[in-house]
Amino acid sequence: MTTQHVSSDRRGFRRVLLKLSGQAFAPAHGPGIDLDALAEITREVKEVASLGVELALVIGAGNILRGSDYEARGMDRTTADQMGMLATVINALALQDSLEQAGVATRVLSAITMQAVCEPYIRRRAVRHLEKGRVVIFAAGTGNPYFTTDTAASLRALEIGAEVILKATHQVDGVYDRDPLREPGATRFDRLTYLEVLQRNLKVMDSTAISMCMDNSLPIIVFNLRKPGNIKKAVTGETIGTLVENGG
Repeated sequence: MTTQHVSSDRRGFRRVLLKLSGQAFAPAHGPGIDLDALAEITREVKEVASLGVELALVIGAGNILRGSDYEARGMDRTTADQMGMLATVINALALQDSLEQAGVATRVLSAITMQAVCEPYIRRRAVRHLEKGRVVIFAAGTGNPYFTTDTAASLRALEIGAEVILKATHQVDGVYDRDPLREPGATRFDRLTYLEVLQRNLKVMDSTAISMCMDNSLPIIVFNLRKPGNIKKAVTGETIGTLVENGG
């Protein structure tokens, strides 16, 4: 590994942003939302919210559609990205319903105005919801094409003053030097710097998201969502997954 120079200790966090891929909601076969997976995520989020942590989420939409797939087949990039942004609202509403049935006060704020189903994104309103103990779900990405939900997560985390981005994966337990699903000898990193992620082209988040975090010294913890209790461990400062931060 090349990250032994990173020496900061992990700690608990007061305000965090949790980034979930749409695949976290996906059924075993085909598109859609697996209600059992949704219920498990709800239990994890409820446990974290009960600790008094101010929690915001950004969710992808790969379980419903990927704009890049449609673009590759000839669709206009802007249209394809807009469809993907709307799909994230579906996931956000599903998680909101599940959380509120579990007794967790939740608000969905969308970057694309659709007041019949959720609130428009306003930074001060989002912060106020967090201060009141509500879980906030940011939907519709940044509201602009050509930006991924990874970039939306970085942007929203910075806007609300989150102390860390928790990047939950559904297959691996951190960042590896190679794809561990294809190469059993792959090595997992405990710590990385942003520059190492960019230089090695490691698939943590897209380069725009990583650059935003680097410019603003916003740490990222990458961990496995499928292991029960991992969100709580990440929030409370236990050593888990891979920490991406500045060196020095």
